[in-house]
Amino acid sequence: MALLELDDCALNFGGLTAVNGVELALDAGELVGLIGPNGAGKTTVFNLITGIYAPVRGTIRLGGRDIAGLSPAHINRRGIARTFQGVRLFPTLTAYENVMAGYSPRAGSVLGAMLGTAHADAARDRVSADCLGLLRMLGLEPQAHVTARALPYGAQRRLEIARALATAPKLLLLDEPAAGTTPQEKVELMARIRWLRETLGLGVLVIEHDMKLIMEICDRITVLNHGEVIAVGRPQEIRSDPKVIAAYLGEERS
Repeated sequence: MALLELDDCALNFGGLTAVNGVELALDAGELVGLIGPNGAGKTTVFNLITGIYAPVRGTIRLGGRDIAGLSPAHINRRGIARTFQGVRLFPTLTAYENVMAGYSPRAGSVLGAMLGTAHADAARDRVSADCLGLLRMLGLEPQAHVTARALPYGAQRRLEIARALATAPKLLLLDEPAAGTTPQEKVELMARIRWLRETLGLGVLVIEHDMKLIMEICDRITVLNHGEVIAVGRPQEIRSDPKVIAAYLGEERS
């Protein structure tokens, strides 16, 4: 059974069809790319998966259970976390506090049950250690007590990933994680995404316009154009697919 399955998903905005008949599957521990020209519908697919929109047709299943139409909070609790195209952090909170904000839905019941007991301090220490551990995974532990807005842009991107991981997802959606980063930051980010997938066993679905990054880290790639899937395959297959080349060049080829 696939970790994530989209079957014939469609979404309209008034008379505009944003997504039409999208099929997508991803297994646990698999790293899949979702690419396409600007306006192809990539972020709309993410918004469908995470409950920001409900499909007008089709099903979305996580671990075999239908999640289409559930609220973003319910979907997050089922095991899906995401980052966004534009950084969405709490700018006046520290890096540690931002990760704690992601961790709190998972930890709240534990701390609430233990509040006022002899175990409360131990529980708080465990949560603190977990949050610092996530910062360490993303190379941010030295900046744990720096406010988010004072961090370099590449570090802010990584902080968003750490906060998403704090919700203990089975599936991580990354929306243009390398946007605005330097070439060296992209190289480091590629290595961290691979390491997270291998270490945590996560399914990862990533939107990215940097083709070097997407071709090097992904097991498979799904290509969208005008809201429809035009190709699915391994990076080497996608790189030479005539329909993909035509979509990116904006011209029709036989």
